[in-house]
Amino acid sequence: MLVADRGYDHDKYRRLLHQRGIRPLISRRGTRDNNQPVRWAVEQTLALLHQFRRLAERWERRTDIHHGFLSLATSIICWRRLRAPMC
Repeated sequence: MLVADRGYDHDKYRRLLHQRGIRPLISRRGTRDNNQPVRWAVEQTLALLHQFRRLAERWERRTDIHHGFLSLATSIICWRRLRAPMC
């Protein structure tokens, strides 16, 4: 499943995704956005990852090092979330 906003609402994109076996979740233009909860989760995740400056500005040329920092950042985010007291 691919989640996108109204900017990608075009039959060309939907057709290309269907050809690859991907189900598009794209709101139609001129309608109310019913993908808000799903899109919020994606945008929240990206916002959490951009707190790590090394990931916000891609300084690493090698992808293995960048992926290492990405794994480290996601581990730290999960650890902080699990460590937080439940209300």
